Amino acid sequence: MKTVLFICVENSFRSQIAEAYFSKYAPEGWTATSAGVQPAGEVHPNAVRLMLEEGMDIGHKKPQAMTKELQEKADVVIIVCSGGPACPVVYAQHVEVWSVPDPAQMSLDEARRVRDIIKAKVLELIERLKTREA
Repeated sequence: MKTVLFICVENSFRSQIAEAYFSKYAPEGWTATSAGVQPAGEVHPNAVRLMLEEGMDIGHKKPQAMTKELQEKADVVIIVCSGGPACPVVYAQHVEVWSVPDPAQMSLDEARRVRDIIKAKVLELIERLKTREA
């Protein structure tokens, strides 16, 4: 099983959404996890609400810390931070930086647009992985 690791600062919004979409649409033989460099105590309530709109319940998820082990297990690492000193530096074979704005302080409508950006990027990643595997 190959793994995609989605990383952001708190693992409470962007990376949780990306993990949920990847898990739902993952190509055969792939799985996803997510982590943060400064994990929050819980998944952001707006992230839970926005994903319920998509038919996915992430309310049970718990933010987790990015560890060396998670990085080493990952075949692909996606950093969804929008930059800055809090964004992690990751050492893995394949790393992408998506620079997604942090929706935590946005209105629900603005956060919904960020969710949709993440969904589009995840689906595009899945297509690239399928092509790479073929």
